Amino acid sequence: MSSNAHPTDAARDVPMVRTSEDIHVELTHSALDTRVVLNRIKSPEAGANVLFLGTTRNNFDSRPVARLSYEAYVPLALKTFYEIAESTLKKHNLTRVCIVHRLGHVPVGEESIAIAVSSPHRKSAWAAGEQTLEQCKERAEIWKREDFADEEAGGEWRANRDRDSEGKIVSAK
Repeated sequence: MSSNAHPTDAARDVPMVRTSEDIHVELTHSALDTRVVLNRIKSPEAGANVLFLGTTRNNFDSRPVARLSYEAYVPLALKTFYEIAESTLKKHNLTRVCIVHRLGHVPVGEESIAIAVSSPHRKSAWAAGEQTLEQCKERAEIWKREDFADEEAGGEWRANRDRDSEGKIVSAK
């Protein structure tokens, strides 16, 4: 490591993973690789493979977005992701589940989360994919910062759960 490198820079290249035969959850500072995600859920028993990608868009509430940044409480976020995957796997009789979330800066057009599920049939796979995403947004210990292109300094920190699946503001409980 060079003397100019931050001490955590090397650690950022090491994936943070919890896995079993049917479940893979991961936090990473690297760009998400959809082929790897899909390969984690493929199975000869599965007739349906569903992939969801959450992508940084270029605007939020009519304001231009420069990028998003994510931080997590890693041990608890991995535990929560695993519990979500385990619950969804059982509830929907899935074959496999994979959840990968990116940390750090995520530029416009790049993915911050990939959720993939496989199932013998499509109906349960579609439902499980959406349920998994909503549970991740509601429960995971991950925080998002939106950096706007129209501001010199700063941005806004948000909980992942502050908007519903249609982008409407969710009231605090």
